[in-house]
Amino acid sequence: MFTNFNIISTVGKVLYPSLLWNFDIKEKCIYLTFDDGPIPEITPWVLKQLKDYDAKASFFCIGDNVTKHPEIFKMILNEGHTIGNHSHNHLNGWKTDRDAYISNVLKAETAISEYKVIENDLHQLQPAKKIYRPPYGRITPSQIRELERKDYKIVMWDVLSRDYDSKRPAEACIRSVKKYTRPGSIIVFHDSIKAFPNLRIILPEMLNFFAAKGFEFRSL
Repeated sequence: MFTNFNIISTVGKVLYPSLLWNFDIKEKCIYLTFDDGPIPEITPWVLKQLKDYDAKASFFCIGDNVTKHPEIFKMILNEGHTIGNHSHNHLNGWKTDRDAYISNVLKAETAISEYKVIENDLHQLQPAKKIYRPPYGRITPSQIRELERKDYKIVMWDVLSRDYDSKRPAEACIRSVKKYTRPGSIIVFHDSIKAFPNLRIILPEMLNFFAAKGFEFRSL
């Protein structure tokens, strides 16, 4: 499959049209996504930034982190954001056989489902959305087919912030995101300790920049 692209892969859309890469819309809205959480040191900070701009986002959570940090996971839910599956142990699909890979995704689903209740006056369940993002963007055709058979929508992206790259200055990440983001773009960030040195600079700048241009931040 695919690695790190900032521009949507035309080849990817042709070869794998069932995967979600972006939205073909003219409305001034973009879709912020965060991978690898929940993390106590990072995720609450991200939630605060989003709240300041009345922004909604989608968090692709690692099942093991949900199990370790259920209180942080519940914060994401209670803020009204969408939850996605990012496997239980951040597996590389290219290096994992199909059955083991699917089993790991389902293990994450179990962890996520256990805590997927919002505490509010109506005691409502969050609407069920089975969305999945493969770690590293690496997934095989057979893994795709099996996950789709299990009613998962596989979400990729057209803008990758590269916030996780310690060798890439935050300013370069910012320039890239600004350059390639369009209405309907799906942008990838990471609420992880590794990404935070860049994320703490990139995210506030991106929210301010696109909000000033009249963009709405939506969850998937």
